[in-house]
Amino acid sequence: MVQVLEHQTSEHLAAHAMDKVVKCVLQCDKEITMSPNKACPVILSSIPGTHILLFRHPSAGVQLVKGTIEKGETPAQAALRELSEESGIAAASVVSDMGCWDAGHLDQIWSFQLCFTPAPLPRQWTHQTLDDHCHTFSFFWAPLDNLPFADCHPVFRRALRFLTARLTAQGYALAHDQSKNHLG
Repeated sequence: MVQVLEHQTSEHLAAHAMDKVVKCVLQCDKEITMSPNKACPVILSSIPGTHILLFRHPSAGVQLVKGTIEKGETPAQAALRELSEESGIAAASVVSDMGCWDAGHLDQIWSFQLCFTPAPLPRQWTHQTLDDHCHTFSFFWAPLDNLPFADCHPVFRRALRFLTARLTAQGYALAHDQSKNHLG
């Protein structure tokens, strides 16, 4: 079982001269401090069953929005900035810090931030980024119990498995769970 704890480290506070919460994960009676360097906003749809926002990168497959936490930014601030830059969603807020995850790839520690948009989002749309070589990303909603793993880079497959486990542990319903409830 993984339990998320919060504490502040004096080194981190001194380095950034600000109050920043660092996530620690207690796993197998061993405490591992994780200081995130990537932020990943997570947006869920109001479509029945839990659907997560994903996009198709023109040359790198299906992905979550994710980017580097810049100096002086909190993970929540970085998540909202990345969401705006990569998807065009400017009106969003962070509602919950879902914890950190070691990607096992290029020393990346991802901070997942559950976000909310006050206005409903379309089922699909495209957005041309100003960074990342001005690529056009194609956004869509994917049900948690039918994610397009075959179209994802292995690191995004692992990230989606982590998020699926975290979201179901927090009580978010999978589409097949809701269809059972509607039938009976």
